[in-house]
Amino acid sequence: MNKTIQITCDQFFDRQGLRMHYRDVGQGSPVVMVHGNPSWSFYYRNLIATLQAQHRCIVPDHIGCGLSDKPGDDQYTYTLESRIDDLEALLDHLNITEKITLVMHDWGGAIAMGYATRHPERIEKLVILNTAAFHLPAVKRQIPLALRFARNTRLGGWLIEHANAFAVGASWVGCQKHPMSSNLRQAYQFPYQQPGQRLATLRFVQDIPLTPEDPAYAVLSQIEDRLPQLAHLPTLICWGMKDFVFDADFLAVWETLFPDANIYRFYSAGHYVLEDAAEDILPLVQEFLAPQQAVVASL
Repeated sequence: MNKTIQITCDQFFDRQGLRMHYRDVGQGSPVVMVHGNPSWSFYYRNLIATLQAQHRCIVPDHIGCGLSDKPGDDQYTYTLESRIDDLEALLDHLNITEKITLVMHDWGGAIAMGYATRHPERIEKLVILNTAAFHLPAVKRQIPLALRFARNTRLGGWLIEHANAFAVGASWVGCQKHPMSSNLRQAYQFPYQQPGQRLATLRFVQDIPLTPEDPAYAVLSQIEDRLPQLAHLPTLICWGMKDFVFDADFLAVWETLFPDANIYRFYSAGHYVLEDAAEDILPLVQEFLAPQQAVVASL
C-alpha cells in the first residue's frame, strides 16, 4: 500500500458488547459523515483533512464494516433500524450539544436521514452524495440486475462472502472519471479480506427494502414521510451522474424534496463521487460549511 493511503485506528465505542470504530478529529462545529456499502470511513479521509481545522469530524464505521467488529447474525441484527440506533447511540455517547451537519453517501443516506428525522432539532445542514432516503423512484420498476443477482440469489451471496465480489466490484466501477489505482482499490477492500469479514456487505444488499414484507420497508417509509420537515435546512447535493444505481432519477427525487438545495452535477463522475470528483467537491463542502456564507450553485 502506498504511503499516501493511511488507515488510522482512532476510537472505539462499546455498542452492546461490540466495538464500533469511529474517527473523532478536529475542532469546531461538528460534522458527522456516514458511509455506505461496501465502503467505510476511509471514504471520507480527504474531507476530514479538508475540514478538521475548522470542524469536529465524527466518522463512524458501521458494525461489520471498516475497523468495527464484524459479528455473525447471532450477535447483531443487520438491518436499517439497527444502523440508525447505532448512530444515535454513538452521538449520544459523545454528548454533542451543538447542532450537527450530516454528510451521507449510499446507505449512509437512509441511516443519516433516519437519525435526522428522529431528531430534526439537532441538525444544522445536510450534504448529500449519491444516496437515497426514500423508496425507488416511481419511474423505476426494479433495482439494477447486478444488485438483484447479489440480493436474491445464492450464487450472488456466495460471491460476496467468499470472493469479496461487492467490495472488489465497487472499487473497479465506483470511479469513472478517475479510476482507482491498485493501491486505492486495496484500501477500499482492506476491511473485507476474509470471508468472515464480509457479512455486512451482503446483509446491506439483502436489506434493500423493495416490498412491505422486507424488514427495512416500514422504517424507510417513515423516513421518507418525514423528510419534508428537513427541507428548510441548508442543503448541498453533489452528484456523480455516471452512478449506475443512484442515477439521475434518484437525484430528481431529491430535487423535489429539497427544492432549495444547492445542486452540483458531475457528469464524468461515478458512484464514489467524493473520490472521483474530490478536487471540485472538497472546496464546495468547505465553503458550504463556512459560517455566514452561502453556496451559489452553478449547474
